[in-house]
Amino acid sequence: MDVFDELLRGVRGKGAVFGRSVLRPPWSLRFTDGAYLTLCLPLRGAGWIVPETGEARHVALGEAAVVRGPAPFSFTDDPAKETASGVREVRWGDGASDPVARDLEFGNHTVLLAAAFDVRTQVPQRLLRALPPVLVVPDEQDCSPMRDYLEAQIVGSRPGHQTVLDRLLDWLLVCTLRDWFDRPEAAPPGWYGALGDEVAGPALRAIHEDPAHPWTTAELAGRAGVSRTTLAKRFTELVGDGPVAYLTEWRMTLAADLLTRPELTVAAVARRVGYADAFGFSAAFKRVRGESPSAYRQETATIRLPDRTVPAG
Repeated sequence: MDVFDELLRGVRGKGAVFGRSVLRPPWSLRFTDGAYLTLCLPLRGAGWIVPETGEARHVALGEAAVVRGPAPFSFTDDPAKETASGVREVRWGDGASDPVARDLEFGNHTVLLAAAFDVRTQVPQRLLRALPPVLVVPDEQDCSPMRDYLEAQIVGSRPGHQTVLDRLLDWLLVCTLRDWFDRPEAAPPGWYGALGDEVAGPALRAIHEDPAHPWTTAELAGRAGVSRTTLAKRFTELVGDGPVAYLTEWRMTLAADLLTRPELTVAAVARRVGYADAFGFSAAFKRVRGESPSAYRQETATIRLPDRTVPAG
């Protein structure tokens, strides 16, 4: 299994669009919803993203920006000036495009499409930790037809248009993140580079294909056709941990999400991530996560997750 695919599986838009805003200078949008990821896509014109910490980033037509939350940020025509009057606060669920967006002669106005992705689960959080506060990726392919279609979906009223829009935005977010990690200025996590390595890659994919399997370094080395010493050295160089340590940490990440499902006992979660009994699992979870499974479950009792493809064991 591709690790990138696995981490992105929990990142989904669901009614995620803030809307399409037609912006006339001077303007400033303040995003205060606390979304973990926000996609900003100029459909006309350009603007500046100003995070709460860090430098402002310019986003032009033909570029896509991803802002890592949950801290507030602004999208403005001029980051150097204070625009206390005219600041518009934007929250998820506003759900309305500018009412004049359909027929406006755009001229020099900026038209922004913004979408929020509320990523609270632990699996995709591993991906979020590898992102800068703001990333901007140029569109190196001709996606103008896609942008036009996205714009039409926002103001459209055909049945199912929100579901279509969500899936299109999922696609655009994944492509933007993938393109970002391939750029020279990105600092991708170790596992991203390890995916293409002929030694570490097969072991990494095996772990993600079946995390409940009782993997040993020797068995993982066999997948790569190398010795245990060679695998351990190369895997640690690229990923930062040895293969068994990485397996344990990944199991605990999966377990953290499974523990938010009240219908699963701690023993059932233990079996799903490769532990024969709740005692051994609880000890490993507390060692890695710093608290017991029961304590973690109480803290996250409000989060409800769909089933994940972790073997039942």
